[in-house]
Amino acid sequence: MTRTFARLFLRLSGWQPEGNAPTCKRYVLIASPHTSNWDLAYMLAIASVLRVKIHWMGKHTLFRFPLGWLMRSVGGIAIDRRAQHGVVKQVADRLKEADELVMVVPPEGTRRASKYWKSGFYHIAREAQVPVVCGFLDYRRKRGGFGPAIELSGNVRADMDRFREFYAPIQGKFPQKATPPRLREEE
Repeated sequence: MTRTFARLFLRLSGWQPEGNAPTCKRYVLIASPHTSNWDLAYMLAIASVLRVKIHWMGKHTLFRFPLGWLMRSVGGIAIDRRAQHGVVKQVADRLKEADELVMVVPPEGTRRASKYWKSGFYHIAREAQVPVVCGFLDYRRKRGGFGPAIELSGNVRADMDRFREFYAPIQGKFPQKATPPRLREEE
């Protein structure tokens, strides 16, 4: 998405980017709350305006003809979930090998309400030894951007407390579909 188009899209929809791009070169970007199909469009536009080139994972079959070129052009990376090595290792290896890579991982894993976040983002960041940056879309204020870069300590509950604190005031398009920041590993 070009910056000019992204700015126009955000202006016409009443949205504004908030804050600055993270200074780290390699990180996992979580995007929460994820409650609407519009989330991807707004996140891509905000990232473009703030000059952050983001990548996201998609099932390898999405990258076949006829849409494969489009998926790759907007930052898609094909992941084969049938591969011998798991998705966490595939993505962590890409982060380790890259000089610069921002990998978006929606921690909810779905747009429906659930009891827990998926822990893949946490394990990817730990395995790759990169921080997790809090991306957000606050539909109540029509603002989106990037929050703190959190270096994970390995203490899951303490790390998740930091995410809960950041995301507490953020509201998705459909608040009833939001999943609170909590991992099964905390229990």
